[in-house]
Amino acid sequence: MSKLSKRDSRFGTQMEVRPFEGLSQIQVHVAGADIGAHEIVVCVSEAGDTQIIRTFGNYTIDLQAMAKWLLEQGIRSIAMESTGVYWIPLFETLEDFGLQCCLISATAIKRFPGRKSDVLDCQWIQTLHSYGLLADSFRLEADLIALRTLLRHRAQLIQHRSPHILHMQKALLHMNIQLSQVLSDIMGLTGQQIIRAIVEGERDPHKLAAFRNYHCKKDEGEIAKALTGTWRAEHLFVLKQSLALYDFYTQLLEACDAEIERTYTAIRPAWSDSNNSPSLPAQKPNSCSKNSPRQGQVRKHLQRITGVDLVAVDGISLSLAQTILSEIGTDMSKFPEEGNFCSWLGLAPHNDISGGKVLHSYTLQTNNRAGQAFRQAAATTVRADCSFGAFYRRLKSHLGPAQANVATAHKMARVVYHMLKFKIEYQTMTAGEYEQRFREREINYLQRKASRLGFALSLIVNPLPAVS
Repeated sequence: MSKLSKRDSRFGTQMEVRPFEGLSQIQVHVAGADIGAHEIVVCVSEAGDTQIIRTFGNYTIDLQAMAKWLLEQGIRSIAMESTGVYWIPLFETLEDFGLQCCLISATAIKRFPGRKSDVLDCQWIQTLHSYGLLADSFRLEADLIALRTLLRHRAQLIQHRSPHILHMQKALLHMNIQLSQVLSDIMGLTGQQIIRAIVEGERDPHKLAAFRNYHCKKDEGEIAKALTGTWRAEHLFVLKQSLALYDFYTQLLEACDAEIERTYTAIRPAWSDSNNSPSLPAQKPNSCSKNSPRQGQVRKHLQRITGVDLVAVDGISLSLAQTILSEIGTDMSKFPEEGNFCSWLGLAPHNDISGGKVLHSYTLQTNNRAGQAFRQAAATTVRADCSFGAFYRRLKSHLGPAQANVATAHKMARVVYHMLKFKIEYQTMTAGEYEQRFREREINYLQRKASRLGFALSLIVNPLPAVS
């Protein structure tokens, strides 16, 4: 195999590389980039098999200079590794200049053992890209990227607010105020009124118990007993500051919801019949959550963008529907089959096959937020009277709760895939209907199996009663 030279403009040295023996390049005008926190090393191919390497900074003016240089070299496509968040400014800048960007994962470019450097990495990326050996990672539609950023920020605000609720509860317990024993949620309507009254100076337990909402299971007498304690100044100070921090994050959440609403309004759906959306069904029972956005407007926006009502699916709440939309988008053509979609979510079983036999079957661990949302949706159907609940309970008996949850999430993901791809509304099914269909499938399977073995099955109209 012949050796080919390349020039390194940063070090001014001549180096040698070997092309892949027996393979032919299918892309000539391509580049590879190794992205770091302080510099970006780019490799392009010249006439013949010569590679040119050049180093750029990470400032905006450097990124623009890189894009102009790539265009001067006749580059049409560039591959880069998804390193942290450093790739995002480069990706967006090169896209603005009309270059096709290929985002790849770190596992797709593992090099052979040996010395590692930024120069060798960018050469390896460019070489693999020129031979067509790199698969582009999933990239959300441009209109939904801003929505995904805001929704992830909203989830972080809720996570930052949650510890302050625990701080308030701890301060109350230090004063022997057993509010958590008489209220299921101390930040509900009754709990907030009582805590705010305590912060304002009210100490009479009967006056505090008078804030009881009629939905509370405990009466005013028992609530008054729970609100009798020792009013220590240091714990009251902690309670006051924790409540102020809770209110601060609540105000940020309201501002974030307003920005999300404006972002929804700016998104234009890609499907053709977006102006003739059907009317939304009634809100599902027991689906209200204090962390959920406003039901009416957000649900209408989701239906307008996707063309279907994702909230109608059993187990999927409004918050989960937002998360799923912002993580997977609406273009299902990026996933040829439902199996590709579920595998990307981390819900499909991964089979290790050797010699035609399945050696191991397991689910790959992933941090996919959409996959986590489907798992949460599956967990809410454990006792629900729907097809997903019946499916979960049937599998739990012989697979266990963990695998049954993943299988139910897998089933939900397939349903959402078909809804988004073919614009089909979800038709709910009760657990009884699911059990009846499952019984019919089992009977048909047994009849076919008996027929292959030369037997015939007959249905017993009046089966014998079970032995007690």
